[in-house]
Amino acid sequence: MSTLRSDTIPLNRPFRAPGELENLAEVLASGHVHGDGRFTASATAKLKQITSAPHALLTTSCTHALELGTLLLELQPGDEVIVPSFTFPSPATAVALRGATCVFVDIDETTGNIDPAAAAEAITEKTKAIIVMHYGGVAADMGPLLELAEEHCLAIIEDNAHGPGGTWMGRPLGTIGTIGTLSFHDTKNVHAGEGGALLLSDDLLMIRAEIMREKGTDRARFLRGQVDKYGWQDIGSSYLPSDLNAAVLDAQLSAYDEIQANRHRVWNTYARELPAWGQRNDVRSMVVPANREHTAHLYYLRMPSEDVRDEFITHMRDRGVATPFHYVPLDTSPAGLKMGRTPVPCTRAAEFSRTITRLPIWPGMTDDQVARVVDAATDFVA
Repeated sequence: MSTLRSDTIPLNRPFRAPGELENLAEVLASGHVHGDGRFTASATAKLKQITSAPHALLTTSCTHALELGTLLLELQPGDEVIVPSFTFPSPATAVALRGATCVFVDIDETTGNIDPAAAAEAITEKTKAIIVMHYGGVAADMGPLLELAEEHCLAIIEDNAHGPGGTWMGRPLGTIGTIGTLSFHDTKNVHAGEGGALLLSDDLLMIRAEIMREKGTDRARFLRGQVDKYGWQDIGSSYLPSDLNAAVLDAQLSAYDEIQANRHRVWNTYARELPAWGQRNDVRSMVVPANREHTAHLYYLRMPSEDVRDEFITHMRDRGVATPFHYVPLDTSPAGLKMGRTPVPCTRAAEFSRTITRLPIWPGMTDDQVARVVDAATDFVA
C-alpha cells in the first residue's frame, strides 16, 4: 500500500494575506468582536467592487448563504428545484430544509456544469427555481438557462462557491441570476477560514435578506439609526459572521489580484504542458469555453476510466503529489434518493465523477513544485 511522503505537494494550502494579524489585533483591541464591525463593512465594500454586485451580505458560510436564498424564495413542501447531480451537497440540503424536492439533472460533460437541455426537460408546474454551480469557476451555459427562467418564471440561484471574479459574456458570476452565493472556506481562492456571502440585485430581496440574516430582526436598521428600537420582524437565523472572520477576509480581498495572478500562473502551466501528454494517453484536460473568464480555482483531468483514474492517483501519490477525485453524484447518494427525484438517469455526471482527478493549485506553489507535478503526471502511461 502506498504511504504519504513527507514532501507531498497538497491539493491546496490556504493563502496567508499580508495584514491578517494586524486586522485581527485591531478587532480584538476594539472591543467589537461580533459582526457588523469595521471589517465587515470594509470586506463587503471590496467584495461588491470585485463582483459588481449591487448588494452583498457576508454570511458564516456558503451553505448558510444558500439556506438564506431558499428562505428568500419562500420554498415550501410541494415545490421543486432543479439541481445538478454533480455538485456539493449544500445547495440540495438548502432545498431539502425547506421541505421542497430536489430534481436532479445531468451535466454537460465538457465543463461539469448543469446541462440546460436536461434542466428544460425536468421543468414541471411545481418547479420554482434552478440551481447553477459554476464548477471550477468556469461559467455554466447561462444563455439558455436565463431563457428557461424567463419563460417559466423561475428563479436562478448561482452557487459560485469556486470564487468571485469569473465571468460569462463579460457578466460577473454570482450576479447573473436572482441570487448568488460565494464561499470563503479555506480551500477557496479567497478565504476567511470559514465564511460566505449572498449577492443580490433586487432591493426588496436585500431588505428582507438583511432581516433574515440577523435572526429575523431589524437590528441592522437600528444600528444605522433608521428605527429607534429593533424587534422580531421575520423568520431567519444567525447567519452574520464575526468581525474576526471579516478581518481575515478583508486582508484576503486586499490581496485578490496577487492571489489570482499566482493561481493563473499554476493553471496556465498545466494547460500548456499537459494536453500533448493527455492526447497520447486518452486523458482529457480541463476546458474553458469561449466568452468565459475562469477563476483558476482548480485544474482537473479526465481519465479514460475509473481504473485508470485510480492508478493515476496512486502513481502521483508515490511521487509525492496529492491528486484526489471530487464529488459523488447527488442523485445516487443516500440523501439524494430520500429527498429528491431523478427523472432521467444522470449518466454523464456518474462518468464525470468516476474519471475526474484534480491537480494541486494554490498561490504559494513554487515553479519547482509545479514542475514536479507536471513531471510526475507526464511520467504516467495510461
